[in-house]
Amino acid sequence: MLQVLLIEDEQRIAELIKRGLQEQGFNVMVAYDGETGKKLAISNHYDIIITDIVLPVISGIDLCKEVRLQKPNIPIIMLTALGTTNDKVEGFDAGADDYLVKPFDLRELHVRIRALLKRSNSNVNAKGFILKYADLELNLHTKIVKRHNTEISLTPKEFKLLEYMLQNTERVLSRTEIAENVWETTFDTGTNFIDVYINYLRKKIDRDFNVKLIHTKPGLGFIFKKD
Repeated sequence: MLQVLLIEDEQRIAELIKRGLQEQGFNVMVAYDGETGKKLAISNHYDIIITDIVLPVISGIDLCKEVRLQKPNIPIIMLTALGTTNDKVEGFDAGADDYLVKPFDLRELHVRIRALLKRSNSNVNAKGFILKYADLELNLHTKIVKRHNTEISLTPKEFKLLEYMLQNTERVLSRTEIAENVWETTFDTGTNFIDVYINYLRKKIDRDFNVKLIHTKPGLGFIFKKD
């Protein structure tokens, strides 16, 4: 039985989510504040963590950052009533894998969980592989990225975005495709979080080098290729 840690301070919502996931065959442990959730996450095994952002004691953002230091590969979904681009970027920067805005359908949460667990399991077989393109190198095992032998520090979400682009070099990637494959979500045309992350990535892997690798195709998306 898959183990889920749910961190949600509103008891009614927590019970609804717990009951819905139990009906789908998950074993669910609930914490009602960030500090308790962090301790449970670090000291026990869970297949996935679901956390609200606004929590007592410590926030879901800080919880996510601390859990990521101890367990970098555990899938994390953030649940929140905050749905602006900046809120989403902050959550992804903290290490969240996915983001659901309240209110949401429990069926959608279940789909997101299954997608993240499937991706997490498939990535186990990818450990030890190195993706290379031009003078850029990404190690899926150590999570180290280098360009021209210079190490580049990326956030977890920037790393996943770069990984996907390296797996699909010299091919135009639409925002919809990136959203579905990197964020496991449907692209919302009312937000620009993908463009925000593309700009983050450009500053880190392109700005200090003569050859640019990330290019915009107006009206289509982005392509990873040498000039």
